[in-house]
Amino acid sequence: LCVDSELNNNLRLIRPALLGYPLVSSRMQTRCPATTQAAMGTRSRVMQLLNAGRLHAARVCGVVPSHAVASTSGASNFVMPSGNQAFSSRVLAGRNIFQLKAAVDTVQAATTPAPAAATPIIELPTSDESEKLLRIRHSCAHMMAMAVQRIHKDAQVTIGPWIERGFYYDFDLKTPLTEKDLKAIKKEMAKISKAKLPFIREEVSAEEAEKRIKEANEPYKLEILESIRARDPNASITIYHIGEKDHPMHWWDLCAGPHVEKTSDIDMDAVALESVAGAYWRGDEKRAQLQRVYGTAWERPEQLAAYTQLKEEAAKRDHRKLGQELDLFSIQETAGGGLVFWHPKGAMVRHQVETFWKDLHLQKGYQLVYSPHVAKLDLWKTSGHFDFYKESMFDQMQIEDEEYQIKPMNCPFHVGIYKQGYYSYRDLPIRMAELGTVYRYERSGTMHGLFRVRGFTQDDAHIFCLPNQIAAEIRGVLDLVEETLSTFGFTKYEVNLSTRPEKSVGDDEIWTTAEAALVEALQAKGWDYSVDAGGGAFYGPKIDIKIQDAIGRKWQCSTIQLDFNLPQRFDMSYIDDKTTKQRPIMIHRAIFGSIERFFGILIENYAGAFPLWLAPVQVRLLTVNDEVAPYANEVAAEMRKHGIRAEVNGGASIAKLVRNATKAKTPLTCVVGKQEVENKSLSVRLYAGQQELGALPASDVIARLVKSIASRTEF
Repeated sequence: LCVDSELNNNLRLIRPALLGYPLVSSRMQTRCPATTQAAMGTRSRVMQLLNAGRLHAARVCGVVPSHAVASTSGASNFVMPSGNQAFSSRVLAGRNIFQLKAAVDTVQAATTPAPAAATPIIELPTSDESEKLLRIRHSCAHMMAMAVQRIHKDAQVTIGPWIERGFYYDFDLKTPLTEKDLKAIKKEMAKISKAKLPFIREEVSAEEAEKRIKEANEPYKLEILESIRARDPNASITIYHIGEKDHPMHWWDLCAGPHVEKTSDIDMDAVALESVAGAYWRGDEKRAQLQRVYGTAWERPEQLAAYTQLKEEAAKRDHRKLGQELDLFSIQETAGGGLVFWHPKGAMVRHQVETFWKDLHLQKGYQLVYSPHVAKLDLWKTSGHFDFYKESMFDQMQIEDEEYQIKPMNCPFHVGIYKQGYYSYRDLPIRMAELGTVYRYERSGTMHGLFRVRGFTQDDAHIFCLPNQIAAEIRGVLDLVEETLSTFGFTKYEVNLSTRPEKSVGDDEIWTTAEAALVEALQAKGWDYSVDAGGGAFYGPKIDIKIQDAIGRKWQCSTIQLDFNLPQRFDMSYIDDKTTKQRPIMIHRAIFGSIERFFGILIENYAGAFPLWLAPVQVRLLTVNDEVAPYANEVAAEMRKHGIRAEVNGGASIAKLVRNATKAKTPLTCVVGKQEVENKSLSVRLYAGQQELGALPASDVIARLVKSIASRTEF
């Protein structure tokens, strides 16, 4: 906190002088004159140090000559340059540590030259966004597999796809790979690149492919071939070669492509092998355990450097690490993987998110509902989930000779609520919303912090409407998505429209009407979007929305899905204007996706420093000693009356208390000393920008907090 190292070392002596305490009480001065004399000497030394520190602060800021010094008497003997008298009076008159540093920071900000122009942003496209990078990454996967087999003759290959910003390949190896092996593999890849070997596509019969695979002793490739033939006996089989067949470095793989033209098209300075991990064949823990090597590849080395920097920043923001450091949540293996324990601070953030969500939905005409966590298996057979989703459902429970299923979805329950009513076309649309907890089976190796769990709460809503209401309802959902996500600071979206697949339910007319309504809503919203032709679910078209976080990463969040299937399966109906029964259109929609996943995204987006309105603890009152604690508690109680989440901390040095508040990323820290008690004030420090505001009336601090929290803005 101090601007001078000597001051910092003597903080114990300086603090009382800065906060306005007498070093010796009047009673002590009368009874113990010797002690009083010693204390006065200490005060003199304190003031010497203090003035030296103020002088040092002024010198650092460039407002006094570098040769200026403090006199041994404690009075400064330098002349302040003209134009800096305001700084002189502000610094030399200040007694509060925060005020002193704030004054220094103010002058530093005023005298620091303007920064140079910002470095141009380097785009880091995903494989889906760049056909060229997709080819580069897929080709790197092949080159890496080739390199591994050239180094490890016993290595058997399995699959090697491109992924979002890189690639991987799974190997069956007798010798475990380590991080040290990656350097040798990368070196061998560089040799392959320099050889300028062409990628050659060859189409062969299934029989010929089987023959070659058996000759190469690649059992995993044989299994892949068999699965291709099982799906389509007439499927064309393609092989990609690296190099001509008669070339000494020749290598081939069963592959559909695409690839670059030749190995030298890969800039090896833009390629990095990142890590080694374990993986089960076909994702089945009962099958062979393989070794997976991850890599990343780019067009240019500067992209790799930017990606590396992004990864380092992402590691600092990892929600699993911050969740533990900030005591937000835990996943305890004694209870089971993928099951989240919400600690008090995390639960408070969740409470704020859920309260905001509920209030906004009520404003927009939704009705809140709650549904059971289990139901008879027959319900899931009627909905079709048991047939189409069985692998992602937990095993059934036997209760009184009947089978029950813990719910993987909320949809059938909302349908059940609808069917309890009798509706005219005048009653539609009906909008139901629920924060409903569901349970889905995930393999142990696939779970990842809050992003992939076994028990999670969906911000689920279902709209039941007429065909001619689809466009207006979708537009309303899009507006709600934007209002919700922008409140949390997400304003950049990637929108995707998925249309009718080859196999689907529902007639042509309803599909045409639904897709046209989605397009109409997106165009009315003015959002750019891409079309995934044939990418919709078999029961209806959908819109997917990704958000971009503070460091440029994209996260799938919101989904808007039309459904022609469940209304038919459950025989849902309404009465039209001709008193005829008709089926309503059902719209599934989620904005966050799940509370758990969205909370993980929020942690990483904010790097754990939640905005004021969301922060689990909004204010920490730090007491200098026990004498000022009653005042601090009184202020904290008043804050709580106004809905402000405040804590009082003491029992340690102010420096330590401030460090703890900073580590906890508390938005406001207020120091309370004798001077603050006398003036009914608080010395305020903001976490954002590490800015000190100095002493403010406590009533003003409370009023500003109430206003900022209500408007969801910073203090």
